[in-house]
Amino acid sequence: MLGHVLLLVAGSLVAPAPSDLSVMTWNVCTGTNSACRLYRASAIELAETIGTYALKQPIKPDVIFLQEFCTGATGTLELWLEQRTGRRWTIGSWGLLSGDGAPYACHPDRLGRPRGAQSIAVAVAGDAASFAIHPLPAPSWYVKRAAVCATIPARKVHACGTHLSSGAQYDDRQPGAPYRTRQLRRLLEIAANPGHRTVVGGDLNVSPPDSGYGSAAGRRAVVPFYRAYQECDQRGARRTGRWTREGKKIDYLFAPKGTVRRCDVDRRVTLSDHKPVYVKLAL
Repeated sequence: MLGHVLLLVAGSLVAPAPSDLSVMTWNVCTGTNSACRLYRASAIELAETIGTYALKQPIKPDVIFLQEFCTGATGTLELWLEQRTGRRWTIGSWGLLSGDGAPYACHPDRLGRPRGAQSIAVAVAGDAASFAIHPLPAPSWYVKRAAVCATIPARKVHACGTHLSSGAQYDDRQPGAPYRTRQLRRLLEIAANPGHRTVVGGDLNVSPPDSGYGSAAGRRAVVPFYRAYQECDQRGARRTGRWTREGKKIDYLFAPKGTVRRCDVDRRVTLSDHKPVYVKLAL
């Protein structure tokens, strides 16, 4: 532990950097929400589901951002991906903490087996990566928040995934979205890594600036990301995109401007209340 940053290093460097990078983000909704079909899913069921949506798509990700995952399924997912792809995968994850510092537990699976804490995770294929966990501002009365960032030296990529406060009565509930505003401000700082191309996103729980829905404060809070980066599903100057949860876009992938070659939102997915988002980049 160095300050508030936890470093996890895996693998060895490989030579020249590929020119393409594909990234997926998905809130799998498995931890505590009984309305979702993956609620109480076992580790192997989660691995198979996430892996299938990663591998059987036109855009096959090299990096995966996950939200509302479970720490107890991390190793199973890593092994599943390695066996099915023939590539090495490394996953950095962080389990959410309650306001009192205790792990925010995923509910047990359908057989009553523990699944660890509800988590965010970043999975990286092939290349060596170091992982850092960065705390974000969060209300004291609910769960703490953080971002997981993977630095991939061989590609000179810095990839950060997160899950921000929801804005519900039990979370960032005050007018003006104060915690999400502060979280996004801090995330923008964390995402910048000199000498690296940044990919940043996840479930940000705010609406796009030009969407016309969601809180005005949330829409304003994400504006700096559109200034600094290109969002996966952005069309021209209009800062919006296809919906990812219940008719609204709240899931994002930001990348260096001019690098987005394709963006997909899989609306067929019904196992979670969020739709996975995929981007193919030319870096």
